[in-house]
Amino acid sequence: MIYAIQVNSSPHHCNSGQTAYYFIKAALSQGHNIFRVFFYHDGIYHAFNYSTPPDDEQQLTTLWSDLAQHYNIDLVVCISAAQRRGLLHADEAIRQGKQDNDLAAGFRISGLGQLVEATLVADRLIVFG
Repeated sequence: MIYAIQVNSSPHHCNSGQTAYYFIKAALSQGHNIFRVFFYHDGIYHAFNYSTPPDDEQQLTTLWSDLAQHYNIDLVVCISAAQRRGLLHADEAIRQGKQDNDLAAGFRISGLGQLVEATLVADRLIVFG
């Protein structure tokens, strides 16, 4: 099967992002495909490059980045949700007159059209959070 995944919750408030990550790992190990992971609402906090949870907690941003690199998975962050929460990629930071590129490796910014496309391509859309 081809799956599209949507992550809506912050990694700091519940474990749905972690559950999504492990679901994807299990699906891939069973030969399924992940078309895209779309981070929406507070789910965009998974994409913050400078997120630094305590050492005894999982580094979900790093896990997502490694997953994207290893399996060539498209990790898309909703641009509207990101802007509302202060996550800027390099182009938007320049446009806003800011210095930082807050987007972690493996993630990219785009709009809801990417979520719509994912629902059209995938056999199933699974929403976490």
